[in-house]
Amino acid sequence: MSADLGTTKDLLARLVAFDTTSNKSNIPIIAFIEDFLRRHGVDSVRVPTADGQKASLFASIGPSDVGGIALSGHTDVVPVTGQAWDTDPFTLTERDGRLYGRGACDMKGFLACILALVPAFKARALKVPIHLAFSYDEEVGCTGVRPMITELGHRLTRP
Repeated sequence: MSADLGTTKDLLARLVAFDTTSNKSNIPIIAFIEDFLRRHGVDSVRVPTADGQKASLFASIGPSDVGGIALSGHTDVVPVTGQAWDTDPFTLTERDGRLYGRGACDMKGFLACILALVPAFKARALKVPIHLAFSYDEEVGCTGVRPMITELGHRLTRP
């Protein structure tokens, strides 16, 4: 199972472009991921904050009668204030075979790889589901994943 490198880089560029610094809303990136998943026939569930300014996202691919595995990542990034960037941190830049941009490694690179694999996951006859669990505010204490964990086994399938 593999993902097209061009697709993965394109997805990474789109994800890096969202300024999801922890003190800002992550709803635009969540909406982008929801739309991407929907276009590939994957339903998702938001677990929003009380004020609706942030949300985690949970999606499942494959059978729904067994636990499966969760691929978990976060959508937020640390601030760039006071940092000396040679390029716009929210524009993916390739230099000497390396990709630069805020979150390119932690953690938007992982999210891009997983999203790029969604068509391959969908094409397989999975015996156990793959769950995608994308949270917020990991960079400020892993606070966004906790409400999603609370929903596992209730509103969300327990991996």
